[in-house]
Amino acid sequence: MEIDAYVDQLTANARAAARKLAVAGSARKDQALALLADGLLADAQALKAQNKKDLDAAAQAGLSAAMLDRLTLDDARIAKMATGVREIIALPDPVGEVLDGWERPNGLKLHRVRVPLGVVAMIYESRPNVTVDAGALCLKSGNASILRGGKESLHSNLAIHKVIAKALEQAGLDRNCIQLVETTDRAVVSGLLKAQGRVDVVIPRGGKGLIKAVVENSTVPVIKHYEGICHVYVDEYADLDMARSICCNAKVQRPGVCNAMETMLVHSSVSKEFLPPMVEQLHDAGVEVRGCERSIEACPAIGVAATDEDWVTEYLDLTLSVRVVDDLDAAIAHINNYGSQHTDSIVTQDYSRAEAFVAGVESACVFVNCSTRFSDGGEFGLGAEIGISTEKLHARGPMGLRELTSYKWVAHGSGQIRT
Repeated sequence: MEIDAYVDQLTANARAAARKLAVAGSARKDQALALLADGLLADAQALKAQNKKDLDAAAQAGLSAAMLDRLTLDDARIAKMATGVREIIALPDPVGEVLDGWERPNGLKLHRVRVPLGVVAMIYESRPNVTVDAGALCLKSGNASILRGGKESLHSNLAIHKVIAKALEQAGLDRNCIQLVETTDRAVVSGLLKAQGRVDVVIPRGGKGLIKAVVENSTVPVIKHYEGICHVYVDEYADLDMARSICCNAKVQRPGVCNAMETMLVHSSVSKEFLPPMVEQLHDAGVEVRGCERSIEACPAIGVAATDEDWVTEYLDLTLSVRVVDDLDAAIAHINNYGSQHTDSIVTQDYSRAEAFVAGVESACVFVNCSTRFSDGGEFGLGAEIGISTEKLHARGPMGLRELTSYKWVAHGSGQIRT
């Protein structure tokens, strides 16, 4: 395969498809999405068969249990993908939405109108459900997409894309609205990252190494988050039973994802009461707990001492670091110093302290009395997400339909000229 020619063809196809998709209308896009949801369920057995090839190869390659979990497609996850697509159908089409407008003294009428970004290149690892989420969100928001999944999920992604292409054609849309890179050659990624003027934005979704490589090599704008170093802070005014439930869920429910808790902060005044039963619960769930000196004093069962490296580590596994802090300000300072501006939560019954935490923590998502695991497009009611952004420009947090649009200025006049 001649890589430069392949990238040129991908991007030319995407650019042509994007122009048509931008004016396709909601009904046609929703029809394609409905056909996609139906197709996923109808072809579930074929999807699982291709996924098994990826899982077998991944197991032989020694991927961790958490990574295998991210890669797995079963009936429940296929059904969830279809449900996510239907939720996107139910959402308002953002394209053409008038954001605001006014009339100037000279009679010129100005409006800001939502428009697609254009061509979105999505580069991601492991999770084949991202192929559906990204393709469906880009389609509904009027963007053509070029999807490049990891080599470990190639069979799964090819099978999913076959369903996508069929749905597009049945709805009368260009199948190039959603393209899948069908080779694992990394040179294709390099080509896409240099396709300035043909690709409008790159969104990497995966480990820190992948995202760092994309950012350092791309001449195309990038929307990203490097890591999910998420915290739960158990305040001195916390309901401790609630706190244990939230912390266990945030760490254990699905440890291999970016919104899982990696560090638990505990106020010193409740550490001796809170930590022993909490650590026992975590140990019972298979979690290795690493604690600061003060947390080990409060709960000797922790056993393993945390190092400075632990505070900046995204484990993506059943490992948790714990730190005892003296007050709310210390908790906020720790999060802003060591965190990744992804998702952080406080457990407290004191409203003023909750508000201070929300105001002080610099992250894209800041929660009160709930698990960090809710930092998710589907859980936010966005239908799905194309990724979670920790950027401060354009989009922050889970990125749904509106975050995949920009706007244009539209002026309506009656012959006005500038003097």
